[in-house]
Amino acid sequence: MKSIDLNCDMGESFGKYHLGVDEEIIRHITSANIACGWHAGDPLVMDRTVKLAVENGVGVGAHPSYPDLLGFGRRNMDCTPQEIRQYVTYQVGALQAFCRAHSTRLKHVKPHGALYHRAVTDKAAARAVAQAVMDVDPSLCYVALAGEKGATMARVGREMGLKVVYEAFPDRAYTQEGTLLPRQNPGAVIKESGKVTERALEMVLEGRVKTVDGSSTALKVDTLCVHGDTPGAVELANAINVAMRAEGVSLLAMGTDETPE
Repeated sequence: MKSIDLNCDMGESFGKYHLGVDEEIIRHITSANIACGWHAGDPLVMDRTVKLAVENGVGVGAHPSYPDLLGFGRRNMDCTPQEIRQYVTYQVGALQAFCRAHSTRLKHVKPHGALYHRAVTDKAAARAVAQAVMDVDPSLCYVALAGEKGATMARVGREMGLKVVYEAFPDRAYTQEGTLLPRQNPGAVIKESGKVTERALEMVLEGRVKTVDGSSTALKVDTLCVHGDTPGAVELANAINVAMRAEGVSLLAMGTDETPE
């Protein structure tokens, strides 16, 4: 039976500021990418979100970013590969501590925002992130962008001995080059439940996704991401979950023995 992971970026509240619908969406996903305090989140939120994931049987992953709390980690920063490595090590180690406090295991690392996009195209940045993962725990999954555009990022992870998990985004528009359409462009974030579900099924069952120019690009997909700050995120996650099961696709958290490499 074919399986897929459904992940969501979570734990993005900060202090008195509340963001996302973690308590609702957690029921429809299999993996949580938890902010580590540098683009969102704080120690209390991290602790609470790990606990929430454990209570709902959801796999826990670290979602490290540039040190950009004001910009939500979506702005480019001129950081050296050495800085990136230590920044990621710091954040993953912090979340790992909360996992231990709740008697669970950290399963994966997925860079956030601008750091993720840089790792897709910049081999040195991808290597810095991968090396940080190796430094903390070489058994962790390394999440990379699915498709030809993410080939460099994935190859770096594999060469370093990490388990690579290929990720696609049904709630985001893709360019003909296979990258995500920048958020400032009209139509970059897809909010219609039916359209998002159709794209998710296309990605998983057909191994491709339609791009903004009307063509398609091939994707090998292990995990699908629904962004927690996308309007209607709970409805989107639930619709994808139901549609996958209806097609005989099982939902399985990344980092389990059955997760494909």
